[in-house]
Amino acid sequence: SWQYQEADGTVLGQQVRPMDRVGLYVPGGKATYPSSVLMNAIPAKVAGVAELVAVSPTPGGQVNDMVLAAAAIAGVDRLFAIGGAQAIAALAYGTETIPKVDKIVGPGNIYVATAKRQVFGSVGLDMIAGPSEILVVCDGKTDPDWIAMDLFSQAEHDEDAQSLLISPSTEYLDQVAASIDRLLPTMEREDMIRRSLSERGALIAVADMSEAIELVNRIAPEHLELSVDEPEQYLPQIRHAGAIFLGRHTPEALGDYCAGPNHVLPTSGTARFSSPLGVYDFQKRSSVINCSPAGAAVLAETASVLARGESLTAHARSAEYRLRDGGGDE
Repeated sequence: SWQYQEADGTVLGQQVRPMDRVGLYVPGGKATYPSSVLMNAIPAKVAGVAELVAVSPTPGGQVNDMVLAAAAIAGVDRLFAIGGAQAIAALAYGTETIPKVDKIVGPGNIYVATAKRQVFGSVGLDMIAGPSEILVVCDGKTDPDWIAMDLFSQAEHDEDAQSLLISPSTEYLDQVAASIDRLLPTMEREDMIRRSLSERGALIAVADMSEAIELVNRIAPEHLELSVDEPEQYLPQIRHAGAIFLGRHTPEALGDYCAGPNHVLPTSGTARFSSPLGVYDFQKRSSVINCSPAGAAVLAETASVLARGESLTAHARSAEYRLRDGGGDE
């Protein structure tokens, strides 16, 4: 919160307050995500949210111990064993057992994302998240096995995940393709990765780094790896990306778990207008205005002109009553 005082004594400012109750969706269908609990719950608690209610599907009736542990550590107050679109509806509107929340955060599948879109307005949302994405830009000097595994790291999330590699070296793209063919049979989620790469993956040749950066800004990826020499030189040119990982030793996987600041990021090109989840997403701001008599008189003149120009005479007269001379009905 902040305030400042004008010379005439008028005070202007903002009062920042945390939300009362937030709902956290924790995916649990195809994998368990204690990391998502931490990434969503910690900034909410830092912001001062009074009550944090989590929901998570429990396939086969099994509650994941790591999810429970993360919820306890991060300060989640209540966790309900429910998932899918019905969990979003319960958080948005409330049930006999699940309380209505002010905002819903957390990733989910297409059903969860669609449900979030439908309840928006009754409740606030962090974002409508699509499948995970990674875009790697490499100059051809990084070990191709490293880059292949970086692409796998997103493809193993979901069949609809998008894994892209851009390079000015076609020879290097061939090397990464060979690494993919060799390493893929060693992966526990081989079938999912293979389908994701075949349907949503691509190895893209560009003329030079300038064209690569142009394509990055067009795609506006969730995760961007600049696996190049002196990556800092390209940072000012990146206009649209959820998180930017600089250098050959900064894989996106580190950001998913512990590098910070958050792995909840805009997807599907929404990095053009959205930002990573943070403390500010769990707060709201109220404008604060306290007019001194002198300040009110000055502002009333302007307000009167604009109000009468809009034919809103009650607005105008309300302002005019505050003029220095006591106002009037003109």
